[in-house]
Amino acid sequence: MNRSIAALVASVSVAAFAGTAIADGHAPKLPRSNVWTAYDLGSSGYAEAAGIANAFQKKYKARVRIIPSGTSIGRLLPLTTGKAQYGYLANEAFFAAEGTYDFAVPEWGPQDLRIITGRLANVGVATAKDAGIKEISDLKGKRMGFVKGNPSVNVKNDAYLAFGGLTRDDIQVVWFGSYGAMKTAVIAGQLDAFGSVTTSANMREIEASPRGLHWPSFHPENKAGWKAITDVVSFAAPGKETRGAALSDANPAWLVGYRYPMITTYARTSEDDAYNMIKALDMAFDDYSKTTASSFNWEVAKAGRPPYDTPAHDGAIRYMKEKGYWQPEDQAWQDNRLARLNAVIETWDNGQAAFADMRAAEKAKGNKVGNDAWADFWTDYRAKNLK
Repeated sequence: MNRSIAALVASVSVAAFAGTAIADGHAPKLPRSNVWTAYDLGSSGYAEAAGIANAFQKKYKARVRIIPSGTSIGRLLPLTTGKAQYGYLANEAFFAAEGTYDFAVPEWGPQDLRIITGRLANVGVATAKDAGIKEISDLKGKRMGFVKGNPSVNVKNDAYLAFGGLTRDDIQVVWFGSYGAMKTAVIAGQLDAFGSVTTSANMREIEASPRGLHWPSFHPENKAGWKAITDVVSFAAPGKETRGAALSDANPAWLVGYRYPMITTYARTSEDDAYNMIKALDMAFDDYSKTTASSFNWEVAKAGRPPYDTPAHDGAIRYMKEKGYWQPEDQAWQDNRLARLNAVIETWDNGQAAFADMRAAEKAKGNKVGNDAWADFWTDYRAKNLK
């Protein structure tokens, strides 16, 4: 849904999120009924969203319904229409803000998103141990999972492959309709590898299966490999992981550090609502901090600070400043990231106007330019006008 249509539902979203005070005057003011989106069942994102939802029910008497989806569009669309207030998103937040990949179509475009907080995480390539994939370069010729409508998965796959000097042409690309389906395919011997965090229930199932689980490392000393990764996904950095399936202090792996999940909303969400959301997360931390092996990373003092995929929400910044967590370097990052997002939105609007002018000019010449020409036009216009 494009930004103009999204604006029409803003009043609906804000009204739906009108908070109801809890008896304790120091407690956050949350709505009695909440709707969030998350990855599909079996993912760590869903498990952690459910853990936080249970904590909110216990501590604040706030009911939460979680809408699971295996696609980026499925997780973001309910936020756009106002049916959900927050999404536990992966890097679709970045692509949506940039207006790229699935969000480069006229129906979407760059989305004015904001982050409440984002858990520190590591992600890598989960491989069946019996597939013999010791290093990333060993993925050559292997079956690797991709998900339709999910650039968060697919583009990071391209980055993983780049680290090993590979592209999609070097592997067997296997497409799935949802993220969760890939776990079943690995166990059934129909797939060799797919991108994942280490702490999801899916990983435990693969580890316990006859095929076993192995995480090939993204060694930080491989400077060329890491440049290849960051050329594809600028938000990544080396991260040493010891927690999760098939990992331990004695058996660590160097993976790709990023933020997941990121609790994401639109800029139109009121400052007070965003403030109360992060306050609720902070005050209930002890109630959900052991949901998964990585849930301790939701500690607001760390998770509330950038960098992450879109600018922070003003309400979240207000709370972080009150707690003394927000630092000058965080504000500098915020200013730069917000300027970037505004530049992308302006470039998109100018690009659409230029596309309309081009179509009109071609029509006057007797040439018909269809809507399908927009993708190539936007890619070229974006490269020339957005630095």
